[in-house]
Amino acid sequence: MTPPSTPTTGQDPVTVRVFTQRFSSTPRGVRLARRLALHQLDVWGVPHGSEASDTAALLVAELAANAVTHGRVPGRDFEVTVKLLGRILRIEVSDSRGECRPPAPGSASPALGALAETGRGMVLVESLADRWEVLDRFPVGKTVVAELGLPG
Repeated sequence: MTPPSTPTTGQDPVTVRVFTQRFSSTPRGVRLARRLALHQLDVWGVPHGSEASDTAALLVAELAANAVTHGRVPGRDFEVTVKLLGRILRIEVSDSRGECRPPAPGSASPALGALAETGRGMVLVESLADRWEVLDRFPVGKTVVAELGLPG
């Protein structure tokens, strides 16, 4: 008996790859998150040092640094998830402080003052990511998501 055939849609199947890891809410955790995410991207075929890899490095580092700086709860880690969805790279960083949210997409202002030492992170995320948003995380916290289209 032959197996039933699957109808073709004219599209290639989408391969989904996922990397998830929790990190300590410290500067060391931020560095480790960035390094491990870049290593995983390299394994998935996004070469280290490529434009896509460098952009992903900045996005992971900025979102993780924000989680440590603004979303830290003593004794709680932050979590990084990197998903490769076909030609879309999705970076998710979750922390335990849902009440401490970044400005809404489109409202991050570069007019922060030339000497300001903080506040530029989400401007950077907005300029690098194709799309970003903040999602509630249940039972506590939030997840900041940034998506980046990869060259085909």
